Amino acid sequence: MKRITFILLIFVALICIMSSCGGELEPDSSGKIFGTVIDMDSGEPIQNALITLSPGGLNTYTGYDGSFEFLGLDAKQYTITAQQTGYAVNRKTVTIKIGEYVPVSLVMRKSK
Repeated sequence: MKRITFILLIFVALICIMSSCGGELEPDSSGKIFGTVIDMDSGEPIQNALITLSPGGLNTYTGYDGSFEFLGLDAKQYTITAQQTGYAVNRKTVTIKIGEYVPVSLVMRKSK
C-alpha cells in the first residue's frame, strides 16, 4: 500500500509540474551578452568599469573579476562601451541571434 501511495504522489507531482509549465517547454528566445574587461598591459581584470549597451541604454558595472552580463536581449546588433577613469574608452559591436549567448572580451588601454 505504501508503494502505491508513493507512486501516486510522484504522479501527482509530475502533473503539477507539467501544468505549471503549460505542458510545453518553450525555447528561450532572448539572448545574452557576457564578458570581461581587462587591462591591456597587466592582463588584470578591471573592476567597476561602466559598461553601456546600445541600443537600449542599459548600464552595468564590472565585478571584482572584471565580468559583466546583459540578459534578456532581443536578436539584433548591439554596441558595448566600456569606460573607466584612467583608461581610454573601448567599444565593440556584436550581433545576437535568437537565444544566443555571446561572449565579449574588452581590453582597455591606460590613457596618457
